[in-house]
Amino acid sequence: MVKVYTTATCPYCAKVKRYLKSKDVEFEEFDIEKDFAAREACKKLTGIDWAVPVTTIDNEHYVIDYDKEALDELLCL
Repeated sequence: MVKVYTTATCPYCAKVKRYLKSKDVEFEEFDIEKDFAAREACKKLTGIDWAVPVTTIDNEHYVIDYDKEALDELLCL
């Protein structure tokens, strides 16, 4: 399962979501502003407080920000 940690006002979060949709990648979105558990999970994953967007497929490897090449590599696209 692909997870994307976001905030409602982050333009790069919107870009990541649009990109994943354009590649027909199903993902679950977690808004770290509204979901404390998601915020803690994102922080545990990256070691950074309030890093968004963060995309992960295995809760071990992740991509921070909107980086198409890194997303393609992570998701084997």
